Amino acid sequence: MPLWAILPVKPFRQAKSRLAGVLTPAQRLQLTRDLLTRTLDVLAQVPAVGRRLVISRDQEALALARRHHGYTMTESGTGFLDLNVALRRATLVARGFGATGVVVLPADLPRLRPADVEALIGTDLSAPAVAIAPDRHGAGTNGLLVRPPGLLAYAFGEGSYEAHLAQARAVQVEPRLVHVPGLAFDLDTADDWALNQEYTSAHIPPDPTRRPTS
Repeated sequence: MPLWAILPVKPFRQAKSRLAGVLTPAQRLQLTRDLLTRTLDVLAQVPAVGRRLVISRDQEALALARRHHGYTMTESGTGFLDLNVALRRATLVARGFGATGVVVLPADLPRLRPADVEALIGTDLSAPAVAIAPDRHGAGTNGLLVRPPGLLAYAFGEGSYEAHLAQARAVQVEPRLVHVPGLAFDLDTADDWALNQEYTSAHIPPDPTRRPTS
């Protein structure tokens, strides 16, 4: 299992709070379930990913991951998930089990495809490497490949894209930048929701059984 994908997941009922203006609590809860399920299923289609590890303190999220044949790790504590601490812990576990690299992804990428993950991983699976997929605003990090595990410190949060660039260069690795739509678009705000609704409507295939109206 040389390459692990790590997915940090907030407690479901705390996630997507910025969509409160467009979705009910029940809808936001179902959305977070659906997004995690979809991300796990996409990763399962990428041969280079040996294991999918979900780290969360939400037991429902962990149970969902196991139903989709993912591995799980419980994050301790009762407050909000400390993302970088959680990722460091998960990376230590992956390295302890022989992982040669890790891919860190959020679970809120509604347009993610296997080809996007493969673009992040690249073709050279042996040399030390950092690959960064920025969000569509060029501020955050929506995908991160680090090989070997622990090569750089995680800096997720505000300005993480520039911070990860600096981290990679500090260890004398020139990061590879990955600009693909499936990694650039995350679903977080009401504007994101509206854009994704437009995208989904435009990409729904026609129903061959539906008769045209006169």
